[in-house]
Amino acid sequence: MRRTSPAFAVRVRGFTFVELLSAVLLAGVLLAVALPGFAQYRNKVRTTHAKQDIMVMSALAEEYWRTNGAYPNSLADIGNGDRVDPWGWPYVYYNIDANGKGHARKDHALNPLNTDFDLYSPGPDGESKSQITQKDSLDDILRASNGQFIGIAADF
Repeated sequence: MRRTSPAFAVRVRGFTFVELLSAVLLAGVLLAVALPGFAQYRNKVRTTHAKQDIMVMSALAEEYWRTNGAYPNSLADIGNGDRVDPWGWPYVYYNIDANGKGHARKDHALNPLNTDFDLYSPGPDGESKSQITQKDSLDDILRASNGQFIGIAADF
């Protein structure tokens, strides 16, 4: 009868370097495919959230007008002075009724977007120009046509 040594009785088998390398490579490929889709989804959710915020603040400004006969001078007048958009930028409010059309947001033909007040988020980049067709303003989430349109400036 032949006896084997206990050291050779149990054979421990692990992963080879090639197997580990292929598993890491596969995980990397899956991440490379999934991350852009996830980033696009996150931006879409943030845009929807900004639109909802603008709808609510717009309704509050309209209610303020019905109660006081004038639009608020700032978002603080309707209790939203410290509110920021989903990207961390403060919402911008401009009372056209009280301050005139000089600093109001404008379309491609330089016509004001609203006649009552402007309310918008500077969007993901935090940059904005008065004319919404300029590059810095295309990603802004805005209120236009006196509240008939709330959405991305590029879609207006």
